[in-house]
Amino acid sequence: MSSEESARRFRRVRAQTEALVEGLTPEDLGAQAFTEASPAKWHLAHTSWFFETFLLTFRPVFDPAFRDLFNSYYDSVSRARPAQGSRGWLTRPALAEVLAYRRWVDEGMGELLAQDEVPVLLDLGLAHEEQHQELILTDGLALFACNPLEPAWCTSKPPVHRPVQSAWISHDGELVEIGHAGPGFAFDNETPRHPVVLAPFRLASRPVTNGQWQDFMADGGYANPLLWQSDGWDAVQAQGWTAPEYWRRDQGGWTVMTLWGRQPVDPHAPVCHVSWFEADAYANWAGARLPDEAEWEVAAVIGGIGDVGDVWEWTASAHRPYPGWRAPKGAMGEYNGKFMAGRMVCRGGSFATPPGHCRPTYRNFWWPATRWQFTGLRLAEDA
Repeated sequence: MSSEESARRFRRVRAQTEALVEGLTPEDLGAQAFTEASPAKWHLAHTSWFFETFLLTFRPVFDPAFRDLFNSYYDSVSRARPAQGSRGWLTRPALAEVLAYRRWVDEGMGELLAQDEVPVLLDLGLAHEEQHQELILTDGLALFACNPLEPAWCTSKPPVHRPVQSAWISHDGELVEIGHAGPGFAFDNETPRHPVVLAPFRLASRPVTNGQWQDFMADGGYANPLLWQSDGWDAVQAQGWTAPEYWRRDQGGWTVMTLWGRQPVDPHAPVCHVSWFEADAYANWAGARLPDEAEWEVAAVIGGIGDVGDVWEWTASAHRPYPGWRAPKGAMGEYNGKFMAGRMVCRGGSFATPPGHCRPTYRNFWWPATRWQFTGLRLAEDA
């Protein structure tokens, strides 16, 4: 890609980020729902911080305080950053200054991209910003769900799902290869490509739907400890889980808080906002299991599974390094490498995932109790 094309791509990604917060108030953008969800203002600043810190090293800093304020988790860069749960307390700098910071970074990147050589970290910086575009939406939904007014983040019409019959797609056991081998960009945790032996398996052609999840609920799924992992059952008891996140039983039936405000639960839509613990319990209840991430990737490459990209799909795989993986040198080794314990892998992407990220090899990952992300599941079974 030429420098001119890279510059156009940079401007497009940056504009897409700001389009997500168009029409929202400074109060909307500065508040934080809970510890793991960040304010949109912080996302706007942090994505700019990434470019300033790792690509615009030839320029004087915009503000020395920003080095700490908008660092996420790069301990090799700065350890004086505010705790993640206190990002909503940052009333200063004001939104106007954060937007000025973005303009300053855009100007500097324009200078950098005017040169003949495209920076090595440009693709990662843009993919990083696109990841935060999805986080702006997930974190914004969590915030608006806390508001008794239940406002809508999006002004467009919510998607409509038609009834589709699910079927089992069979795959023969064999020696396969998974992981990214090019061409194109991939995150470091998608590599290296390596062989995996798979036993014969079947994968559902569709993700589990809201209607199917309501059957699980009606059958006492949230009250049966035999279905749950120990930590999951503890979470059910401690958090009082009886339905997916944002669901509520109203007079007319179940409703769910969405980016379009509160809506009736669509029985044909993929179930969303369920934790790995819930997904695993549902699979046990259904007499099936969650797919291994290698099974999911092979099935996605071969084809035959539908609705990929509606919701992130939990797998049975822990987020661990692939055989032969080595962390990138320097601060980029912290990008994914320090999160390879305790998280479970999601595959596929959601309706809020930017285009290009829903590739078969993409490995998203979250704590098994995570519910505020757009996470669902697809069943698998041994053949």
